[in-house]
Amino acid sequence: MPGDLRQGRIVIVGASLAGLRAAETLREAGFTGSLTVVGDEPHPPYDRPPLSKQVLLGRVAAHATALPARRDPDADWRLGVRATGLDPIGKRVLLADGEPLPYDRLLIATGTRARPWPDQAQAALDGVLTLRTSDDAAHLAERLAAGPRRVLVIGAGFTGSEIASACRELGIEVTVAERGPAPLVGALGGTLSQLAAGLQRAHGVDLRCGVTVTALRGDGRFTGADLSDGSHLEADVCVIAMGAVRNTEWLADSGLAAGPRGLACDAGCRVFDQYGIVTDDVFVAGDVARFPHPLFEYQMLSLEHWGNAVAQAEVAAHNMVSPGPSRRPHLAVPVFWSSQFGLNIKSVGVPTFSDQVLIAQGSIAEGRLVAVYGYRGRITAAVTVNMAKWLEHYQGLIETAAPFPPGPGAADARPLVADFPVPSNVPDPRGLCHGPTVALTGHLPDRRLSVVRPAG
Repeated sequence: MPGDLRQGRIVIVGASLAGLRAAETLREAGFTGSLTVVGDEPHPPYDRPPLSKQVLLGRVAAHATALPARRDPDADWRLGVRATGLDPIGKRVLLADGEPLPYDRLLIATGTRARPWPDQAQAALDGVLTLRTSDDAAHLAERLAAGPRRVLVIGAGFTGSEIASACRELGIEVTVAERGPAPLVGALGGTLSQLAAGLQRAHGVDLRCGVTVTALRGDGRFTGADLSDGSHLEADVCVIAMGAVRNTEWLADSGLAAGPRGLACDAGCRVFDQYGIVTDDVFVAGDVARFPHPLFEYQMLSLEHWGNAVAQAEVAAHNMVSPGPSRRPHLAVPVFWSSQFGLNIKSVGVPTFSDQVLIAQGSIAEGRLVAVYGYRGRITAAVTVNMAKWLEHYQGLIETAAPFPPGPGAADARPLVADFPVPSNVPDPRGLCHGPTVALTGHLPDRRLSVVRPAG
């Protein structure tokens, strides 16, 4: 590696939000060497949140969500080319077109993809779709514009719920099937998810919880589905919204700590190898990363959050071109938002890192509230529903490890609506159709590690 970290060859694998922001930050930090960005999609970096909202409603074209560049990163863009492997000893990224790409430092920002329906033949039926890419959104928007009789959404996480919301706004009948007890339960816990369940049903969603889809039916074209309660549902379109899969398979033989839960790194975004040894030339950022956070007992967080992708990419890029003493940690508090059924839902912290929850302002009946989450006597998260102005206040409480429950007047002059906390009822994600947007895990190797002993 060159002595001057502002020179040399940097490769970024992943041409989405994190990859673009990292490329820009590298140039802003004074990097003057060669910069190559590899992306498996043929499109330049684009914004994903509008895909399940404005695009489905026909307000924005699917391919009109390009991310604005803060500056020209002066990069060699290799779009439509998939990374197939990594040689960390030879310092080469292996590409599907057969060309090895050498690097001095590497940033991995490969993100996630939609979890597919497990039966490939059923998944191939015309009308069975997923929603992750702009191409996915274009196909789904076209189907919804054609006016289907009914849409089946499998999975009631944020994406599935936003799709259901768009269907109802378009006047389309929609059924949501969720194996868990309520929508959004994997993100908000069982108590607050009851608001989501009532909201969906009030807007005419045929919400079916505690059931699974056992088979998709059709003869070339999707016509309906069988459910675990013995019922059959007829529909024209089926959207699989069962969470995301982290794109780590191409790293299987790299010796890095990569697996289904993401690619593990330290707080400075430096990747661990499979033995827990930190690398100094491979970094990671965005949805594919798993990183420790001191506010959450240094557990490894995997986040599918827009804001985290930006913040982590900027930290990773800064550290790639900075000597050790100048490097900084990624300590941003997770923030997430969703718009559905007329509600603006925003969260700060990690609601699933909790054992109790308290509605500190508003109420479920009002449809506007602040729910504060606690774990072992301190505040770990807050969720606002149509009360986003309070988010910054509660973020400050989380960052200072303020005691839970918050005292009267902690947020405003009004007394607390509920004077006692209740269990947050965070479920085991294995019992849900949708995967969690936040995963808190220690590193679990995917295969047994051999013990390496020095010769002699």
